[in-house]
Amino acid sequence: MPVVSLKEIVDRAFDARYGVPAVNVFNDLTMQGVLAAAVEVRSPIIVQTSVKTVRSIGAKVLFAMWQSMTADIDVPVALHLDHCPDRDVISECLAIGWNSVLFDASQLPVAENQRQTIEVVKEARGYGAHVEGEIESITGVEDGVGSDQTAARQTLDISLAFIEATGVDVFAPSIGNAHGVYKSKPVLDFDRVSDLVAAHPIPIALHGGTGMTDAQFHDLIQRGCSKVNISTALKVTYLQSTLANLRFAEEADKWDPPTLFRAVSGDVVDLTTGLARTFGSAGQAW
Repeated sequence: MPVVSLKEIVDRAFDARYGVPAVNVFNDLTMQGVLAAAVEVRSPIIVQTSVKTVRSIGAKVLFAMWQSMTADIDVPVALHLDHCPDRDVISECLAIGWNSVLFDASQLPVAENQRQTIEVVKEARGYGAHVEGEIESITGVEDGVGSDQTAARQTLDISLAFIEATGVDVFAPSIGNAHGVYKSKPVLDFDRVSDLVAAHPIPIALHGGTGMTDAQFHDLIQRGCSKVNISTALKVTYLQSTLANLRFAEEADKWDPPTLFRAVSGDVVDLTTGLARTFGSAGQAW
C-alpha cells in the first residue's frame, strides 16, 4: 500500500464513523514507532509534523525519513503539516512531498483567513495535496503556535460559508478542546460537531485529544470527528520513558543507547496501538 491522500483516509473514516490517529512525531524514533504501530494493528495513520519539527530537522531530511520508512508499508498512511501559519513553510513542504497541510490563519480576521485559505487550497491541489481549515484558535500553545487565551467562536453560518468558499477537505472547529495538558475537565460542545456535519457533511478534525476520555472520543467520532490529533501524549510518553530508562541505566551502570531506543520505541508503539483501538481504526486498513 503506497502513501495515500489525507482525503482518502478521512473520507473512509467519516463514512464508517471511526477515528484515525493523527500523531505529531518529532524525530526518527517516534516516526518509526507510530508507523510500526499502524502496521501492527492494521490501522490507517496520519503522521503529523509541526512547524517547529520541520525547522529543527529540516524539511528535506524529514521527508527523506518519511520516504524511507514508508517505502514498503502496507497500511494507508499520510504525511500532514500541522498548525502552520507560515505560507513559506507550507509551500516548501508541499513542494517536497507533504500530502496535506493545516493552514492555521485563525489569528486573522475570518475574511482574510478565508482569502488566504482559498490560495493555499489552490496551491495544494497543484500537488495533489489536501488542506485542513480552521477559523477559531484552539486554546493552548503547541510547539510555539497558538495562545492560552480562549478565542471567540464563530456562528454556524460563518463556519459553513468558510468551508464552502475555501473547499477545505477537513475542518477543525473549537468545541471547548485545548492543546497541551488539560488543567481541568474539558467541557465539550458535542452538538457543535453534529450541527456542522448535518449542514455540510465534512470530516471534522478533533484537536487537543490528549486527556479526553474514551467515552468523549467515541461520542465525537460517531458525530463525525474522523481525524483525531494527538501530540502531548506522545511527548509525555517519550520523555517519561527516556527518563525511566536513563535512571535504570544509571543504577545498573550500563550505558547502551540502542537499549534505550528499543525501550522508548516500544512505549511509542504501545501508545499508538492503544489510540487506534480506542478510536476504532484498528483493523480498518484496506
